[in-house]
Amino acid sequence: MSGADGYSVLFEPVQIGPVTARNRFYQVPHCNGLGHLRPQAEAAMRAMKAEGGWAVVSTQEAEIHPTSDLSPYSENRIWDDRDIPALRLITNSIHEKGSLAAIQLAHNGHHAQNHLTRAPLLAPSELVLQTPYPKQARAMDKSDIREFRKWHRDAARRSREAGFDIVYVYAGHHMTLPHHFLLPQFNDRPDEYGGSIENRVRLTRELLEDTKEEVGDDCAIALRFAVDEMLGSDGMQAQEEGRAVVELLAELPDLWDVNVADWSNDSATTRFEPRDGFQTSYIEFVKQVTSKPVVGVGRLTSPDLMVSLVKKGILDFIGAARPSIADPFLPNKIKEGRVEEIRECIGCNICVSSDALGVPIRCTQNPTMGEEWRRKWHPEIIERRGNEEAALVVGSGPAGLECAMQLARRGYEVTLAEAKQELGGRVLQESGLTGLSAWKRVTDHRIYDLQQRGNVHLFTDSRLSASEVVELGIPNVFLATGATWRRDGRGKSAFRGVSIESASLVLTPDDIMSGVVPEDGPIMVYDDDQGYLGGVLADHLAQAGQEVVFVTPASMVSPFTELTLEQTKVQRSLLEKGVRLTLSQTLTSVAPSQAILRCVYTERERPIECSSVVLVTQRARETALYDELRGLADSPLSKLELIGDAANPGLIADAVYSGHMAARNFERDAGDIDREFFRREIVSLETK
Repeated sequence: MSGADGYSVLFEPVQIGPVTARNRFYQVPHCNGLGHLRPQAEAAMRAMKAEGGWAVVSTQEAEIHPTSDLSPYSENRIWDDRDIPALRLITNSIHEKGSLAAIQLAHNGHHAQNHLTRAPLLAPSELVLQTPYPKQARAMDKSDIREFRKWHRDAARRSREAGFDIVYVYAGHHMTLPHHFLLPQFNDRPDEYGGSIENRVRLTRELLEDTKEEVGDDCAIALRFAVDEMLGSDGMQAQEEGRAVVELLAELPDLWDVNVADWSNDSATTRFEPRDGFQTSYIEFVKQVTSKPVVGVGRLTSPDLMVSLVKKGILDFIGAARPSIADPFLPNKIKEGRVEEIRECIGCNICVSSDALGVPIRCTQNPTMGEEWRRKWHPEIIERRGNEEAALVVGSGPAGLECAMQLARRGYEVTLAEAKQELGGRVLQESGLTGLSAWKRVTDHRIYDLQQRGNVHLFTDSRLSASEVVELGIPNVFLATGATWRRDGRGKSAFRGVSIESASLVLTPDDIMSGVVPEDGPIMVYDDDQGYLGGVLADHLAQAGQEVVFVTPASMVSPFTELTLEQTKVQRSLLEKGVRLTLSQTLTSVAPSQAILRCVYTERERPIECSSVVLVTQRARETALYDELRGLADSPLSKLELIGDAANPGLIADAVYSGHMAARNFERDAGDIDREFFRREIVSLETK
């Protein structure tokens, strides 16, 4: 299917109870680290989605009471009337762009640890927290349930007063009291709220009825429900109790927002769930059971798939969290026949990692995400060039491509020089590893954009010396020369590196990504980086049939991936492939047929057999060209700037952000840049 006309079904209005959505694009609730601490930034971010064509724009979780305190994470709050002005700021911003505003009311039960409020934790039954914090939740009695229903009703009333068009009852992700009551692993009550599915659904039914009674004439009521826990017979399954819940409540909500649990399954990365629309098989029964509109998710990025899901009667709304983050203007681009310009979500969950860290949201594909208010960045609009006419970008990794693309959009004549035969840098390398193929969307989007522009000149196989840079006569130079993995073992656990005998076969991630694989095994992957790459490399080598030993000073494989909801899947995948895991061990020396490890706790040493070692430790910045150009006595350059990994090695998202910022700030006043960088929201000193 091609052309905007082929997608017209996606732009039909849809009735949701008393309100009407202008099209079928629905930004489902998602966290963003802004929330009650940064309401202006929250409003600006949600407004950008509305401007981009999302007919419904939802908040993240809105805590309804101090007994549902998610600190230190900054979600929305609707504890009392003092929260209404900040929430009204969000609804006004969304309404100004012509979209409906939805609020996801949440009481997180035992998922909320109440570290700030120190309130007692509430649950259907006596429960120990699923966290390292040694604390328990108490079983709610009937008076607690009555109080909870009152809190939820009060929050619904405040939602209407704040201007929301859709009010959620939230029973999903293992995160909320309604979901906890629904699930036997959390609910073993002997009363009318426990036991049979009819009893366990009772609280959700009461909340829907209470909410409809409170705001139903003015607001639509949505139910967000996880139809399957992805636990097989050990949990709720879509075609059994999941279907039963939908049948029992079929016509009560005005809209069904359906997905799977827990969050790591609902927001699965492309590394472990590469298919767009991967939740379809779990949710396709819902419209057979209810006459109410249905929204579903599953990292939907293909317009053709979206149309298919609507025409097959599976979905009424195309739901999105991550795709709406990667490209807030996805709906408008489809409507305007600009499908090739969509920044497709790569499913890396860097957005999720921000929530896990309690910081404002970021995105690998969209460096403007979370910066709409603080930096006034717009994903589709950028200031035109100033007095300068041309720029040279050296290096075509994520920073170089983003910088070149944005400079070209500003109107400069851009020359991009890449030393290797293909554009893409580290993204091209990493996307060739097992599970990371979707990451190539980062380079594909930017290369396509650059190739369409008449003011861009692309050169590959063009390694430049300092004299050649000067000879080009381009006075503004951005160096995205990247970084390479060290071969000496220097890293977190060995500041001076490790002892390596001369005959030892020592490799780096760059070697493996270039196709170098030792013939003999076992291969030791030593991961002192403790990010994602060490685990990916071990998986990649094991997938290729190699005997792999994975060694790390950490107590688990790839601890960074806890932030991206993957750690359990990463470690399981290695174990299933037969990779031997050796945890809590540092590498002290490497010899031709063995390595010496040292326990991080006891410092006892032991040998381990290996024919080669892949060192995933630390990267060295490639700054030789920068140093040479900076050292020229009579430099003709007006601008010389290191960007991306050459400036600060980090995530691909960091490199993209660095390139974007460099292009935005070019020719701007330094004082303005500084003031914008430190723009922040100040907490009120009101004493009420």
